[in-house]
Amino acid sequence: MNAGPDDERPIQPGPSWLGPNGSDDAAQSVSPGPPGLTLRAVLPNAITAAALCSGLTGIRFAITGDFRMAVFAIILAGMLDGIDGRIARLLKAQSRFGAELDSLADSLSFGMAPALVLFMWSLQDLPRFGWFAALAFAICCALRLARFNAQIDVEHQPHKSVGFLTGVPAPVGAGLAFLPMYLFMATGADVFRSPALVAIWLVLIAGLMISNLATLSWTLIRPRRNIRLPAIALAGLLFAALLTETWWTLAAVSIAYLALMPYSIMRYAKLRRQPPASGVATSV
Repeated sequence: MNAGPDDERPIQPGPSWLGPNGSDDAAQSVSPGPPGLTLRAVLPNAITAAALCSGLTGIRFAITGDFRMAVFAIILAGMLDGIDGRIARLLKAQSRFGAELDSLADSLSFGMAPALVLFMWSLQDLPRFGWFAALAFAICCALRLARFNAQIDVEHQPHKSVGFLTGVPAPVGAGLAFLPMYLFMATGADVFRSPALVAIWLVLIAGLMISNLATLSWTLIRPRRNIRLPAIALAGLLFAALLTETWWTLAAVSIAYLALMPYSIMRYAKLRRQPPASGVATSV
């Protein structure tokens, strides 16, 4: 006789190979799953997703031949990437999920997207070497992000312990990769669109991203009290320059960053020679 709904006799569990009625599977079916995202973690992860969509939209603009909008979309992705982590720390919503999502978004927005945009803009005229240069950039960006993730829980990080980064960050690398395009848009000179020049430049920036060079971090920018008002005025003028002379300003910012790299290397070497107590412990 079949057991009805009021039958109180216990159902004997069968062997595990019987499926859901097996003892092992029954235990698994009632075990709680992983907790979902907290409400305060939604905002920073939504910004990360927006940065991902912006970077990939840059590829869409490049496919249609609108390279100006392609660059702007990737720059917007960089701006969004710069605030998602800060908002997560402000809301105390840091999570492993957010860190992994951020790395995946960075790999697509600042590795694959710039490589494809530059390939369609110039490198396709040099099919073999140009494509390898684009691949090198995308791969080096992914390797840099993988190295960063692998070192998250590592306590001893010489660069991080004194407030420096290791190599050029992925968003900055994407911005530097577009330097030939900035100069071409500003001057119209075809030399800056030369496939050989763009390919060599892209490989150099790829090497900087995976290098062990100490590079400046935002945590090191601490203007003295007597120059903070001029610094605010300079930031306002820089924003105005971006609106009026966009390409020249982007080129100037990229060149200024590259010019500061020898200074960052020398400053790091100086800080490393000081006693450990004098180092500044900051996060990347």
